[in-house]
Amino acid sequence: MTSIDKPATTDPHAPEGADPQTDADAKAVTEAALFEAFGGVRGMVETVVPGLLFVTIYTINKDLHAAAIAAVAVSLLLVAVRLIRRDTVKHAFSGVFGVAFGVVFAMMTGEAKDFYLPGMVYTLGLAVAYIGTSVAGVPLIGLILGPVFKENLSWRTRNPGRKSAYTKASYAWGFILLAKCAILFPLYWWADTEQLGWVLVSLKIPPFLLAVYLTWLFLAKAPAPIDVFAEMEAAEEAEKAERAAREQQ
Repeated sequence: MTSIDKPATTDPHAPEGADPQTDADAKAVTEAALFEAFGGVRGMVETVVPGLLFVTIYTINKDLHAAAIAAVAVSLLLVAVRLIRRDTVKHAFSGVFGVAFGVVFAMMTGEAKDFYLPGMVYTLGLAVAYIGTSVAGVPLIGLILGPVFKENLSWRTRNPGRKSAYTKASYAWGFILLAKCAILFPLYWWADTEQLGWVLVSLKIPPFLLAVYLTWLFLAKAPAPIDVFAEMEAAEEAEKAERAAREQQ
């Protein structure tokens, strides 16, 4: 994956009349920013492994306590690895909290199936948030990615093309997550724990990758972000220069 600051190779499929290098660089920056914001390969692994371990152990021995302990233990291990490597822990910690909620809920009800319910409710709430914020004109993807692209909320009033891309991307995330919920919630009511668990694990990564790809597609065609941090630095430098000029007079 290309880093945010690393130039990309020229895109041979760039439209005629466009600057191929600039277009390729913009796509590379977008790709790297998405990779950073959503955790990359390691983030996906940290999302899948606890649930996979839970359903595997429960399928083998039908022991809710053993499956729950294993899921919590592997989540804590993933956090520990990140801390040792001094990597960002936000994705690993979110996994720990998600597993912890699932374990607590399942232990309270005594139903192994309820291990998955908090995550499913969260997914549904996230889908509603993506769609609701898009309707309100403040798409959630823009709020998430604005700081990553160093544009903060400048896209809302100063970059309409970018706002449109964020809106489309947020709708895509919302409807993809709604489709996922439309599969999982009926299974929660009608299928057994193992069936629900394996389907849920299999649906962890593909919808996510589809949503990320569509986000990249929309943003790669959008205007470049406005670097508000660079603007603030330039304003500060101009102010310093003006102050120095006045002092020399």
